[in-house]
Amino acid sequence: MTAPMTAIIAHDMQFFDQMPKLFPHEPTARSWFAGKDEKIKLVTLRNSSLQAAYLMLAARALGLDCGPMGGFKAEGINQEFFPDGQYKVNFLCNIGYGDSEGMFPRGPRLDFDEACEII
Repeated sequence: MTAPMTAIIAHDMQFFDQMPKLFPHEPTARSWFAGKDEKIKLVTLRNSSLQAAYLMLAARALGLDCGPMGGFKAEGINQEFFPDGQYKVNFLCNIGYGDSEGMFPRGPRLDFDEACEII
């Protein structure tokens, strides 16, 4: 509650309407997604997560702390901020300068071979 900013990381369920402008070399790109709700959900969730990771990397490169959060009532966020349904919240992220006294130290990490397998 004391973070200087909480970003709502959301995805645009109508992103494909921008395909003619953003992907002009493939005139049929919009049709890859239009009316395909499951594909839209998968692609928008993945891409909004990747874009949010870039945002957090950039914020951290500037010396800011980031606290991504799940476990909230997504429908309440969507109703309050995106009532027309075009956007859906993915997660929230507090961004600011944390108080080192109130912050947890960095948690343990898995070793490479515990988290990855080269095939």
